[in-house]
Amino acid sequence: MEAQAGVGLIAVPAGRVTLSDRRTQRSWSVELAPYELAAVPVTQELYAQVTGRRPSTARGERLPVEGVSWWDAVRFCNALSRRDGLAPAYRLGSEDEDVTAWDGDADGYRLPTEAEWEHACRAGTTGPRYGALDEIAWYRGNSQERLREVGGKRPNAWGFCDMLGNVWDWCWDRYDPEVYGEYRVLRGGGWFDEHWSCRASARRRSHPAFQVDDVGFRIARGRVPGGQPT
Repeated sequence: MEAQAGVGLIAVPAGRVTLSDRRTQRSWSVELAPYELAAVPVTQELYAQVTGRRPSTARGERLPVEGVSWWDAVRFCNALSRRDGLAPAYRLGSEDEDVTAWDGDADGYRLPTEAEWEHACRAGTTGPRYGALDEIAWYRGNSQERLREVGGKRPNAWGFCDMLGNVWDWCWDRYDPEVYGEYRVLRGGGWFDEHWSCRASARRRSHPAFQVDDVGFRIARGRVPGGQPT
């Protein structure tokens, strides 16, 4: 895979990650093939270039886009893929808010799975964070309760910034379909969160139409042969 100009993807090696959920006291392991993930969340500048929209409450080209739903993020991935001459990863329904399939063979942009997100966040570490929180994240204790420009804190060992704090990242996965239906996973913590939410293993859920000023997303690329991952 070759990253497209201006998108800023980092190659992530194959690996194995163990996910856990405090609510259910469940843990499970996932094997991952190599993929690419954006070094920073999608900025307001890039989002406006691709969609013509500026949905964020705070304004700044280098601020993460926020106030975007999971559906908005999926549509952005397809639009960016078309812009860069790649095959869109998602096939959408007639209302454009009904993902009928994730084409695992497509080479276009997509949301990371939460396993991919956590693998990249940890970058080979095993603790709750990849560094001292004040050095790596904007959160309630140091953000002055406002959004901050991407890349302003120290990256992890693989070069990813803002994996913790600043904005939560939408992931592809359903949180718990049997209990919460279509609710999707959010990862990473945000600028208004306390320290306990800014951990590599912390999971949050929300309806895919939810929009708020501490939720954004980052993009991934990587084929998943064999169809739509769950």
